[in-house]
Amino acid sequence: MSIINDNRRLLFLFFCLFILYLSITRATFIAQRVYPFPYRQIISSEARLNGLDPLLVVAVAYVESSFAEKALSTKGARGLMQIMPETGSWAAEQLGLEGFTVGHLFEPRVNIVIGAWYLHNLLEQYNGNVHLALAAYNSGPNHVNLWLQKGIWDGRLETLQSIPFPETRNFVLKVERVYQRYRWIYRETDYCLKY
Repeated sequence: MSIINDNRRLLFLFFCLFILYLSITRATFIAQRVYPFPYRQIISSEARLNGLDPLLVVAVAYVESSFAEKALSTKGARGLMQIMPETGSWAAEQLGLEGFTVGHLFEPRVNIVIGAWYLHNLLEQYNGNVHLALAAYNSGPNHVNLWLQKGIWDGRLETLQSIPFPETRNFVLKVERVYQRYRWIYRETDYCLKY
């Protein structure tokens, strides 16, 4: 009788472990549908070229456009990573992209190349402070520099409410949250870079 009970317990334990395994893998499957990773090859390549975590780049694109290639904001930002025409033209010149026109910002590859390079540029400008770089990505470096000079905001997530622009506050917070979700969902892939 004891052997039968032991076998039942063992069978029950295996069944519970199997159910746990299915729920974990299914949860990841569902999470990847809610937080997809389109343009994975381009994003990963450009992120690594610029020393960025690809998941930060994909989080910016998710928040900026929900991956809509033809996204156009009311202020004129274009494409997946919502690049302003002036920023796109300047970045294209810095990158040596010959024949660039503002219309190219609707092409995913060009938009990601410029967006990743620009994010890298901002991270360098703000000594790797992701929150300052994200704020500058959204509102422009001139505003962020002014906030820093006047002591309005110190660049920390904990003092985000000090940012005078609600849109920028929300953008930084959304990207931070989405980035953390992407890091959890894609934690076992080779798309994360270790800093």
